[in-house]
Amino acid sequence: MFSKNKKEALHEIDTDQHELIENAQARIRQKKWLYYHFIIFLLGSIFMIVLNKVLEYGVQYNWFIWGIAAWGFIFLIHFINVFVTHKFLGKDWEREQREKLVAKQKAKIAKLQQEVETEYPAENNPKNTL
Repeated sequence: MFSKNKKEALHEIDTDQHELIENAQARIRQKKWLYYHFIIFLLGSIFMIVLNKVLEYGVQYNWFIWGIAAWGFIFLIHFINVFVTHKFLGKDWEREQREKLVAKQKAKIAKLQQEVETEYPAENNPKNTL
């Protein structure tokens, strides 16, 4: 069948493709919820205007402006999170940070292992065994 290297390469490609598919699906979900949020924001804004102006609920004050402004600010944060922050703090950034932390941990482990080996050297002399 496959040699060991080909099997590992095939597994690595499958893992990479699987990760790409998962990332794509996550991005699609993020954008989908942003679009839903936008539609609900528009409908909610229209509802607040109708409630205030047409149905004359709290007519002495245009309170709908503050509601729409607050909701618009929340929508803006959601938009920035999906389209701006994702580019800087997305999956690539997470992977890079994870690899840095793993490298630091491996360096610490190697240092500790070296210290242990210098303090307590393993006896390689087979004559000393029982």
